[in-house]
Amino acid sequence: MMRVTNSMISKNSMTNMNGNKINVDKLNNQMTSQKKISRPSEDPVIAIRALRLRSNLTELNQYYERNIPDAKSWLEVTEGALKNMETILGKVYEQCNNGATDTLNQEDRAAILKNLQSLRKQVYHEGNTDCAGRYVFTGYKTNKQLTFAENDNEIKYEITEPVSYKDIEEKNYYSNQVVVPNNVTEVQTGVALEDMPQVYVNKRIRLSYEGMEEMDPENVKFFNEQSGRWENLTDMEINGDFVGVTTNMTYDDWAENDYAVGDMEVIFFRETGELILGKEVANQMTSQKTQLSVTYEKQGFNEGELRPEHYFDCKDITDPDPANHIEYTKENQEIKFTIAFSQDLVVNTQASDVLDSSIGRDIDELTNAVQAAIAAHDKIAKLEQMKKESQYSDPLSQQMLGQWMEAAEKEASYADDYMQKLYSRGIGKFQEYKDTVTLARTDQGSRESRLNLTENRMSDQQTIFEQLKSRNEDMELSDIIIEYTAAYNAYQASLQATAKANGQTLLNYL
Repeated sequence: MMRVTNSMISKNSMTNMNGNKINVDKLNNQMTSQKKISRPSEDPVIAIRALRLRSNLTELNQYYERNIPDAKSWLEVTEGALKNMETILGKVYEQCNNGATDTLNQEDRAAILKNLQSLRKQVYHEGNTDCAGRYVFTGYKTNKQLTFAENDNEIKYEITEPVSYKDIEEKNYYSNQVVVPNNVTEVQTGVALEDMPQVYVNKRIRLSYEGMEEMDPENVKFFNEQSGRWENLTDMEINGDFVGVTTNMTYDDWAENDYAVGDMEVIFFRETGELILGKEVANQMTSQKTQLSVTYEKQGFNEGELRPEHYFDCKDITDPDPANHIEYTKENQEIKFTIAFSQDLVVNTQASDVLDSSIGRDIDELTNAVQAAIAAHDKIAKLEQMKKESQYSDPLSQQMLGQWMEAAEKEASYADDYMQKLYSRGIGKFQEYKDTVTLARTDQGSRESRLNLTENRMSDQQTIFEQLKSRNEDMELSDIIIEYTAAYNAYQASLQATAKANGQTLLNYL
């Protein structure tokens, strides 16, 4: 039998007592921090699992507390702007319905004009909506408004605008508009038959801007389906003849020539931003479904006009030094937010997908048509008043005023007819514009629904991961107290046992 010495008893007692003391210290730390471990070395499995859970929870918190609210804010702001656009276009549509009737009086026309001018200013203003200083409809260029905030006469762009056979439409042009005479001499000159107002109908393609620089004919190109490449429009052959492109004629000169255009001719007017198509050219383009590309320069933009970089391939050439020119390429510019693990959501709606660049020009033409009709009827009213004045009471003046009245009534008839046609055409156009916005709202609403579903899922996952993290790291205070009490009692017992064992010596047994 092995001999047990007092030294061995003392050493073993101290070891056991120290073990109990370490256990009490460990439980004391757990009770203070309510954590299972304070150092990874205490339990590497818990430590590794804690790192993973904390990393996942941090990512979840980023999605749930920051990314999702930011995305929701963006979508809500966009929804509000789209709703306003839909309302505005709906009102323009209503004005088109009203204007398409042939029972309008001067008060009706004035009311329509006032409404159109107000809606014209507001429709693109909605495109400047921002979310926390970032414009929501301008793609990646969130620091740039959709429109020019003020008149800028210095800025200059080179713009390449795509158009097609779908953009071909008829337009009425008028000559010999009546200028009301101011005295007896002017009244008695009368109006010759050849000086009566005349109407001319031409096919045209309207570009997005007016007031452009002179253009090289080679900048009007068409896509040749046979060769598969873009070619100059002057190379288009129709029945053995080539298309002629004129770019240096002024609008006034054309008007003096009774708005004539050759069958194989295309005339570009920089003042109005129109391509006037000859009969054969228009027919060829329509039958062949031709795509066109027109490159032009424009210097100076008015407040409310669209910034070209949001709609077209273009180049800011304001600086005389070509090295400082800024080139923009029209491309899909989706802004995506990561709203969950491996899940992105497009939050932006691009202006070019919802606001057609022709909306403003369509409203402008409607406005001009109303103004022309008002002006024409004002001439009739003035001539009727002149017929009642004593200075024009002589038979010759009365006879000549009859000619002036006939001319004014003819002009008013043309103006009313064209206004009615424009409004009738506008019913279909603005219904399409409104439908486009409605479709964008539907798409935006579906994305918002997805975001809400993801938000609910992220909320549930956040709760679950919080619970997993707590189970892995935390301890219940009641459990720790029970264990601590037991360990402390064991420690106290070890102290008492050690004191008794170490208090006995060999002399006690002699």
